[in-house]
Amino acid sequence: MKLPIYAYGQAVLRQQAEEIQPDYPELSRLIEDMWETMYHAEGVGLAAPQIGLSIRLFVVDTLQLQEKGKQVDQALKQVFINALILEETGELWTYEEGCLSIPDIRGDVDRQPEIRLRWMDEQFAEHESVFTGVTARVIQHEYDHIEGVLFVEHLKPIKKQMIRPKLENIRKGKVKVDYKMKFAKT
Repeated sequence: MKLPIYAYGQAVLRQQAEEIQPDYPELSRLIEDMWETMYHAEGVGLAAPQIGLSIRLFVVDTLQLQEKGKQVDQALKQVFINALILEETGELWTYEEGCLSIPDIRGDVDRQPEIRLRWMDEQFAEHESVFTGVTARVIQHEYDHIEGVLFVEHLKPIKKQMIRPKLENIRKGKVKVDYKMKFAKT
């Protein structure tokens, strides 16, 4: 089932998410719905806060970038539960990011190119791995969501000032997208 994506201005997007346990109600169905919602909106990642749930869950699929001919180290399709970034390393690199919760806004974000991450998969098996490049960046972006951080907070001050009116329009629901969105009550 395609779920509405919560737009900039929704309080859930600013909350630090809670860990979940294996008995989380209908977790398999939720994950299925998140994949469907993400693909419908043409995203490469989606975090639970973006569908209104303040839980430490996100999905990432960078295989589709590779299929579109983009160079992607470690392309993967993965569910991340209760993820924890253990380490971020390397020289900062700039890459343009966007977000399904903040449509029509893109901006250059500096991030480190390598992360060490510990997480659980959908069967609650624990994993630890190093990710690099674009895949690391997508994971960092989605991880920010479960920490209550939006990519626009990483933008340079002048860019933040320039997009302020667009952000206000998104908050008010004055944006057109090809997927369902839930806007903050004004």
